[in-house]
Amino acid sequence: MQRCEWAGTDTLMVDYHDKEWGVPVHNDQKLFEFLILEAFQAGLSWSTVLKKRENFRMAFDNFDANTIAKYNEKKVQKLISNPGIIRNKLKIKAAITNARAFLAVQKEFGSFDKYIWKFANKKHRTPTSVSQIPATSDESDAISKELRKRGFRFVGSTICYAFMQATGMTNDHLKTCFRNNSK
Repeated sequence: MQRCEWAGTDTLMVDYHDKEWGVPVHNDQKLFEFLILEAFQAGLSWSTVLKKRENFRMAFDNFDANTIAKYNEKKVQKLISNPGIIRNKLKIKAAITNARAFLAVQKEFGSFDKYIWKFANKKHRTPTSVSQIPATSDESDAISKELRKRGFRFVGSTICYAFMQATGMTNDHLKTCFRNNSK
């Protein structure tokens, strides 16, 4: 079975590639989880995030935006001292800020899903190599700009593009990959 070369042989990466990456996500809590995890991934490898994902879920109250929005400085210090997660104070504080902004979007649009999916890439690409997969797109540029306007942090275009890939808003499975749906 052929899959995208970036999945490698690591069990977590292969499982993530085979079952999650590029699968459309419409559940608000899951969308929030990916938004937070993609921000923590900035400057690191996705495998690092996957290895810590369960610890993140426990530390961040299963990515419940309502709970995270209420975090105080004591909770921030507890997270910074948690060796099971990526302990970057700016990213931790951004997660709290983003939870508040996320809730505001939900309130305005009825769900984050309704809001974010209007940016989805409608064109289907069939890259033949990883080098043909962009790091950003017009859509990720637009998402980044919009989210920043709404008070989100750590939502640059590259992070937004990775979010789009993770949540199926764009499908970048290689042409030779069994998960590419253009066959």
